[in-house]
Amino acid sequence: MKYILATICGLVIFTFLAGIVFIISLAGMAASGSPSAQVKENSVFVLKMDGTVQERGEEGSPLDVLMNSNDMSVMGLEDILASIKKAKENSDIKGIYIEGGLTSFDSPATAQQIRDALKDFKKSGKWIIAFADNYTQSAYYVASVADSVYLAPTGMIELKGIGGKREFITGLYEKIGVKYQAVRVGKYKGAVESVTRKDMSPENREQTEAYQQGIWNHMIKDIAESRSRITAEQLNQMVSDSILTFAAPGDYLKGGLIDVLTYPESIKVVVKGLLGVDNDDDINQLLLSDMMTLPANDEEKGDEVAVYYAYGEIIDQATSLFSTEHNIIGKETVEDLNKLAKDDDVKAVVLRVNSPGGSAVASEQIAHAITKLKAKKPVVISMGGLAASGGYMISAYGDYIFAEPTTITGSIGIFGLIPNVSELVTDKLGVTFDGTKTNKYTDFEENLIFGKDNAQELKFMQTYVDRGYETFLNIVAGGRKMTRDQVHEIAQGRVWLATDAQPIKLVDKIGSLDDAVKKAAELAKLSEFHKKSYPEPEPWYQQLMDMSEKRGTYLDSELREMLGDLYQPFLNNRRDMQRNRLQARMPYLLNF
Repeated sequence: MKYILATICGLVIFTFLAGIVFIISLAGMAASGSPSAQVKENSVFVLKMDGTVQERGEEGSPLDVLMNSNDMSVMGLEDILASIKKAKENSDIKGIYIEGGLTSFDSPATAQQIRDALKDFKKSGKWIIAFADNYTQSAYYVASVADSVYLAPTGMIELKGIGGKREFITGLYEKIGVKYQAVRVGKYKGAVESVTRKDMSPENREQTEAYQQGIWNHMIKDIAESRSRITAEQLNQMVSDSILTFAAPGDYLKGGLIDVLTYPESIKVVVKGLLGVDNDDDINQLLLSDMMTLPANDEEKGDEVAVYYAYGEIIDQATSLFSTEHNIIGKETVEDLNKLAKDDDVKAVVLRVNSPGGSAVASEQIAHAITKLKAKKPVVISMGGLAASGGYMISAYGDYIFAEPTTITGSIGIFGLIPNVSELVTDKLGVTFDGTKTNKYTDFEENLIFGKDNAQELKFMQTYVDRGYETFLNIVAGGRKMTRDQVHEIAQGRVWLATDAQPIKLVDKIGSLDDAVKKAAELAKLSEFHKKSYPEPEPWYQQLMDMSEKRGTYLDSELREMLGDLYQPFLNNRRDMQRNRLQARMPYLLNF
């Protein structure tokens, strides 16, 4: 019986291990040998605008490839722009059909870059049409570039303007006996206000209204240029006079926002007419996942210009509370930049920044790594939706800085935030503290959190924050060839729209990522070049091991569903306990 059971146990273990090896082998072969899509004559690129668009797409796991899964619920801006360019250059692709209108974008600049790429696509003489049951504001902004915009007869368009509300939790903390102690430099540094005030400060309101109005003006100007039957002023008046989301579909037609009210099946007839094929013929369609497999015309030609993507919050090290989002991890980013500096095949580097900042310490270390990289080869900055606070710190040393028209940047300031729970713990719960120490400030951390008299500790912390601000000013002054006082005059935590940041020398030029790549090649004196994206994707076997962690925990998804709009402030407060005490970060207040 013992030998029989041992044999059975061995067979079970062998079968299990063999199964794992078999699945991994198949997944690996699928990942390494996924074929390119075949472009047939008279094809259409179908750009489905349902899902989320962020700076870079999620790398599909090898199992997704094995199962032939084309889940594009999270799309990368990089992939969409490259696909539109391929469609423009491929003579067999006759047009683009934008389908759906419930896409969410990580920033207005992301939507604007897709729209600009579609506008450039039209220069080829090819057509673009768009259809959706409903359009969100950002999706309509993108779709409005089409030659014809279609809407379902019972559909709606969400045009409402730009705004945003932020939770102020100070009143709640007062009730439970918690007080947040903020030490900051810069009267515009509003990141601390959600836990230190019950409303926005006048300075924070001023800067927020300025960049929101600037983004809105840019949007309605673009829409009006494409929709020739309405001016920007008329569109703005329509949004001010009524809630367009609840307007009758016929009003969208009369107002010039759309061209036709129709049903989805009618769109097939429209597309076939544009292609010049019979109604009985099939439409040759290429999805985004298909376009991504097509080679680019300039692939591997000439010298290499590296495009390094730095997006998300800047943190010192990865922790479980930050694992559900992409982050810029200080140590890893520094190592990557050092490798690019040593790589002789890389002749220039474009740092693509899309970040609200974060740890001031990690930001300063990345900035220092850029100076070392810059000493060996040109470094050009391309700002995405956000390059603010620490995001600006890591940009300042670039040889040249490009930003999109709706990029939010600046926010040159530093803050520290520590909760004091003495009223809750001692007055309400009756917990008291006593102990011994060898030096006066041995227990300074405990005193900051639990002590009633900690003015001296806060004074030291303010000095620490002031020193961090001076470091920030000196980095910007050195990178932008300004004096410390010149930087201080436009700093103080002030947030700027890129079009306003250019005249004050925080940005060199309004331009795209492609413009930044061309400038980097020019500075490196390259006659022929191609770009390559970094950091490179993890090996497929690493993806398999990290899959569950990267997709978030079960508890995280349950909290999201249970807390709703309160999830983000709850998460931010938990993250505050793991963040570096010295922060160069701005809150993103924008309902787009």
